[in-house]
Amino acid sequence: MVAEVIVDVLNTNVDRVFDYAIPEGKEIVEGARVLVPFATKLVEGFVIATKPCSSFEGELKEIKGELDLIPALTPELIRLAVQIKNKYHVLLAEALRLFIPAEMRGGKVEQKTKNYVRISENVDLGVLTKELSRAPKQREALLYLAEHGEAPLSFLAVAFGRGAINALKERGAVCIYEQGVQRIPYKAVSGHGKSVTLTYEQNAVLQKIISNQGKSFLLHGVTGSGKTEIYIRAIKNALEQRKTAIMLVPEIGLTPQVMRRFRSEFGESVALLHSGLSAGERYDEWWRLRNGEAKVAVGARSAIFAPLENLGLIIIDEEHEQSYNSDKSPRYRTEEVARMRSMQTNATLIKGSATPLIESYYRAKSGEDILLELKDRINYVSMPEAIVVDMRNEVMRGNDSVFSEELIYRLEQTLSHGEQAMLYINRRGFSPVVMCNACGYVARCKDCDVSLTYHKEDEQLKCHYCGAKYRVLDVCPECGSAKIRQRGLGTEKVVNELQKRFPSARFLRMDADTTKNKDGHARITEAFFKGEADILVGTQMIAKGHDFANVTLVGVLDADLGLYLSDFRAAERTFSLLTQVAGRAGRAQKKGYVVLQTHTPHHPLVRLAKDYDFHSFYEHEILLREAAKYPPFGSIIRVMVVAEKEEEGIAALKELYCKLLTFKQKYEKSFVFFNKMKSPVKFIMKKYRF
Repeated sequence: MVAEVIVDVLNTNVDRVFDYAIPEGKEIVEGARVLVPFATKLVEGFVIATKPCSSFEGELKEIKGELDLIPALTPELIRLAVQIKNKYHVLLAEALRLFIPAEMRGGKVEQKTKNYVRISENVDLGVLTKELSRAPKQREALLYLAEHGEAPLSFLAVAFGRGAINALKERGAVCIYEQGVQRIPYKAVSGHGKSVTLTYEQNAVLQKIISNQGKSFLLHGVTGSGKTEIYIRAIKNALEQRKTAIMLVPEIGLTPQVMRRFRSEFGESVALLHSGLSAGERYDEWWRLRNGEAKVAVGARSAIFAPLENLGLIIIDEEHEQSYNSDKSPRYRTEEVARMRSMQTNATLIKGSATPLIESYYRAKSGEDILLELKDRINYVSMPEAIVVDMRNEVMRGNDSVFSEELIYRLEQTLSHGEQAMLYINRRGFSPVVMCNACGYVARCKDCDVSLTYHKEDEQLKCHYCGAKYRVLDVCPECGSAKIRQRGLGTEKVVNELQKRFPSARFLRMDADTTKNKDGHARITEAFFKGEADILVGTQMIAKGHDFANVTLVGVLDADLGLYLSDFRAAERTFSLLTQVAGRAGRAQKKGYVVLQTHTPHHPLVRLAKDYDFHSFYEHEILLREAAKYPPFGSIIRVMVVAEKEEEGIAALKELYCKLLTFKQKYEKSFVFFNKMKSPVKFIMKKYRF
């Protein structure tokens, strides 16, 4: 027998199948990871097919061994990898790598084991305990094992002494053996199942999903309308049919909350996959899915590659989020991969959001997907009352604070009632700009074309693009003046200012700085969920998906900040963000309030966000898109040239431009716009971008 192998080497010259002989008496099947001789060394590879013989005329090299007890990939995943290769123009080895934890390559991680102790067979316990009357520690350890059956060696060594255990082993009274240990992520996160009665709206939506299995849906439901409950019921229906399911969330920060609910409903059938897990946790969770122990995969975008068989359901929650698009090689759109996979397996695809992408809503309105709507919150709880504050008037009244009088008043009321508040500002750090008041110098990163952010906690200036750190400036490097000032505000400064106003309040901050350590997201969300803080200040991480029953106030600082970016999606993203963050308030029976601080209170988008009017926003936006031939009426293609030397980048860009110009001239009517230009951020990590 012969195996067709893709070697795990990222090189266009070897992006093809190589035939290897399967050793006599060995059974190696499609999907197995193998070790093969390649050139002058042994490399890992993926078996993508087997066949009786090869057309190669020379002597075939032989596979040296299998790397896993069961094949790592299923035939369905191999077909999907080929589709990804063709769709996104990547190497097949690069596509196949998406389907396994990175640490499996090269054997960087393996099953964790622990030494256990138990009483040996054929031991007469009564006789032995009498013999050990003068060895009390050995006797106590033996009696403990008699009662408990087995125990970790590390525990027994502490409790009774390692010498006592070794002496029992030498007598033949006990045996020591290795046992696999499961590394469980977010072990402390658990919940209790609660009986929920679906509303009429929810039940109608669920029945439509169940009666149209294998179809794709867009579930548009206002924040707090109970989309998660529908997801859970749909997953239960899939499991009842002996099928499996994937549940995607846009942020790692949302996984603790989702896991709490899902563990209460599905117990050990749930496994978690995302980049924030340790190598061991990701390895163990992946294998639980692959060997069928777990039937439901929960995670961020990488969970779409979960090694599940008999897939029946894929859910993409908050489908509008940018984080579902991979901006690193291999680049891919999660929604497209999910659609490929659902078509291969005839799985139902559900995309859900309170503010779906314009393209998604257009597709559903056009009948490509089935549109489902949830117009009311659960139990008809009203949407939070939105209050728009004109910050220009605050300045005219002499209030130079970042907080309006209205927001301070609402915070006072919230705290006095023992309720919680969330404040959103889409900048981390203390101040996003450090400048000299004397000459106008702005501290910038040496390796990137961006200003440095001041971080007060670390007393450092940091680049948020490359991560470089600089010492805080005492004097201006340009003019020598000591008039160095911090401008603007970030999450750190917001907390600092609030602590001065509310010294007895308890604060938590959630941004890229406070969540960089393992379990950072879980630690913060669990603490806030348990009421260990009164006010949560954060960036986009707090804006979506979270369900905190005691939050009755949400404050948005600089609500119009993203409106004027040079991006055709700026209005859509701002509307989505305002609607999503506002939806965190008043999700239980308590009345909620949202304070939107803005310098453009009369902007149509602010008004529509205040009224939670997605349909009017869609009608307004779709007309603009059609007139400008923006998606979904056209495609925007960006070709990025990155070079270490500026002149090399320009030369490469000109060469590409000339080639594409020929293409444009051939299909002139298909082009709306075509040009070459510098990137909005022209220099990142010592590389020029065009």
